[in-house]
Amino acid sequence: MYTKDDFMNRIREMNPAETEYHQAVEEVMNHVIPFVNDNPDYGKAAILERICEPDRIISFRVTWMDDDKNVHVNRAWRVQFNNAIGPYKGGLRFHPTVNQGILKFLGFEQCFKNALTTLPMGGAKGGSNFDPKGKSNEEVFRFCQSFMAELHRHIGDERDIPAGDIGVGDREISYLFGNYKKINNIFEGTLTGKGVSFGGSPIRTEATGYGLVYFAQDMLNHHDNSMEGKTVLISGSGNVALYAAEKAIQSGLKVLTMSDSSGTIYDKDGITEEKLAYIKELKKVKRGRIHEYTDEYSCEYFDGGKPWHIPADLAFPCATENELNADDAQNLIDNGLMLLAEGANMPCTNEAVHLLKNADVLYGPGKASNAGGVSVSGLEISQNRQRMKWTAEKVDEKLYSIMKDIHEKCVEYGDNGNGIIDYSKGANIAGFVKLADAMLAYGPI
Repeated sequence: MYTKDDFMNRIREMNPAETEYHQAVEEVMNHVIPFVNDNPDYGKAAILERICEPDRIISFRVTWMDDDKNVHVNRAWRVQFNNAIGPYKGGLRFHPTVNQGILKFLGFEQCFKNALTTLPMGGAKGGSNFDPKGKSNEEVFRFCQSFMAELHRHIGDERDIPAGDIGVGDREISYLFGNYKKINNIFEGTLTGKGVSFGGSPIRTEATGYGLVYFAQDMLNHHDNSMEGKTVLISGSGNVALYAAEKAIQSGLKVLTMSDSSGTIYDKDGITEEKLAYIKELKKVKRGRIHEYTDEYSCEYFDGGKPWHIPADLAFPCATENELNADDAQNLIDNGLMLLAEGANMPCTNEAVHLLKNADVLYGPGKASNAGGVSVSGLEISQNRQRMKWTAEKVDEKLYSIMKDIHEKCVEYGDNGNGIIDYSKGANIAGFVKLADAMLAYGPI
């Protein structure tokens, strides 16, 4: 029999100072340990111990030259966590905060997320502490060239298929894929998130944000409610936030906020499609700051602030991990929040999640609610292998269907019989069962 305290003590001893990883494991073990104790075959095969230990961690140096011919050195990693149900699959993150512990947390989450999609994809994550912000296109290219000079040895369309994440957008994926193709003299779908003109899938850029709204819609529908006329707070202004806002507007929600690292805009009149087009231009083309929105449209701006003190019906945290803490959760609860669905990876602290669930706020964990991005990455892999490109309508239809299936799995394992679904319990157990049954079948390897 396992106890959570003993298991987590072992995780902390074996992975010192990796606090985000500890947090991610503990959130899963809250639900999986009781399930394993009720199903002892998993315990006999040490599935919990095996599932928390990456298959391998690759660490390497990236040396590159800036436009003034100064040489810089960054550190990079690829955490290949688990390939029990398919090739390793997970994004690359370029950001100064990247370290091994963060990538382990992201890779661990990715294993469960990918399992929930039902597509044949294992879990991985990678990246570097390189910051593309403020760099010229030439500097980013030289970094990507050096990065891929090492990474190419460890990836492939049957081995490990990276994608984008924070700091790795269309530009970076294009540079990385071009260098992979040149080094290996082969055109294969080894990276996803590519441009549609060279193997990418329609709706990939929009997929995480769209899928988030589809999942939230299913949550409300299951509880005899709808989105029409409700208000929503969105944090962030990257692809996830932008396209969550786009689909939210199309679904009848009134979007009140968006943010970046400098602060938050609060538009009481609602961010319309026209206003959202301005933000897309600002962030994706001009690479400007969100406060510039206030010069174009009259609204409140909270310098350095987050949106979680503002009253609204729904909340979609789409910025980064641990952006929403216990105080933020209490503010949302006091203001009558009915649903929170995560667009980022682990944006809520465990304490915040505990408060939300105890207040009967519908809570959609990121491994379920933001699985739309990797789902369409999986569909991109299928299109690459078939040498075909599907229509945007077909991909969107498949995305909608996958998110509905994920919701149904969460309901199957998360229904406590009290009328409210515990979506984190449902997602954790459903993902675990998929992974663990494959690992049992392979034997003790």
